[in-house]
Amino acid sequence: MVDSGREVAVVGVALADCGRVDDSTPYALHAQAARRALADSGLPREAVDGFASAGLGTLAPVEVAEYLGLRPSWTDSTSVGGATWEVMAAHAADAIAAGHANAVLLVYGSTARADIRAGRRTANLSFGARGPLQFEVPHGHTLVAKYAMAARRHMHEYGTTLEQLAEVAVQARANAARNPEAMYRAPITVDDVLGGPMIADPFTKLHCCIRSDGGCAVLLAAREYVADCAKPPVWVLGTGESLSHTTMSQWEDFTVSPAAVSGRLAFERAGVRPADIDIAEIYDAFTYMTLVTLEDLGFCAKGEGGAFIGKGRLRHDGGLPTNTDGGGLSACHPGMRGLFLLVEAVRQLRGEAGPHQVPGSPRLAVASATGGWFCSAATVVLGRG
Repeated sequence: MVDSGREVAVVGVALADCGRVDDSTPYALHAQAARRALADSGLPREAVDGFASAGLGTLAPVEVAEYLGLRPSWTDSTSVGGATWEVMAAHAADAIAAGHANAVLLVYGSTARADIRAGRRTANLSFGARGPLQFEVPHGHTLVAKYAMAARRHMHEYGTTLEQLAEVAVQARANAARNPEAMYRAPITVDDVLGGPMIADPFTKLHCCIRSDGGCAVLLAAREYVADCAKPPVWVLGTGESLSHTTMSQWEDFTVSPAAVSGRLAFERAGVRPADIDIAEIYDAFTYMTLVTLEDLGFCAKGEGGAFIGKGRLRHDGGLPTNTDGGGLSACHPGMRGLFLLVEAVRQLRGEAGPHQVPGSPRLAVASATGGWFCSAATVVLGRG
């Protein structure tokens, strides 16, 4: 449990419109998600005294807060890639627990897909060429190439196969097939994954996340607010954060992600073990991310991720339902997807996931996100009362 006198719960979650959204702006998606999350919680906007956002505006999150009509007395604009939102959730839980805030809204929105289609932006080949990155960018070492190189190292050291990595995509799509909000729902096979166009060896197209539009929001609040909320609370039991590297030459082991640290901290602080977890929501910009994060969180031993994934273990009715909405590989991926992991975990624990609801009344979930090219990780353990 968060170390303080006040327990912290997620009391509201919501998605904005996701998938193909050609007639909106990122600001509008932020607002739509925020309104829906507040409605889901049953709390008035005036209850929100904390706000966290990243990735939009010259002075993020000041511009977004102004757009939403909020004047928060606590704020966070941490930006560490896809893990941003789990880091923010950890910071918000600490702030609420310490009495520095009472109700903190986390919100995200992006029109990454629509912007490319409309010519407002181009695809990202790199994150820039200044500082330490200047030593890698001239060699064409793109983000996908960094992940591909790490995957190849795991294959070399542990015998992980392309078929095992492909299973991650196949099972994510099987989960998405049950989710009416997922962008891609048609079933795929291992052969479909292996036979697709090569993006960065060994990753073909279906090893890589989709590009979508979308947004979502999460509202956290102190225990004393729970009685006034419309839905049962989902408690923040433990969190952990970790930074690893930005330059690949400074990454000691390509087969170990910073989730090995953030996960251990989150589980220890929550007082639970990986074996206690019913649902895992894991950042999956690429299939290898899912596999190595499962290992590093302790669901299986290092090097055994490929075998662990087999036989449908990640499906909504498998041994460890993972990315139950279809994940970034099939459901939605508008950029920094970490906040979507929290939304899906809460919906599952509430029993509100509809056709893709995990059977058996799950009680514990973990949301673990990775930022950059395994540069950062943050893990949040959630439980229903």
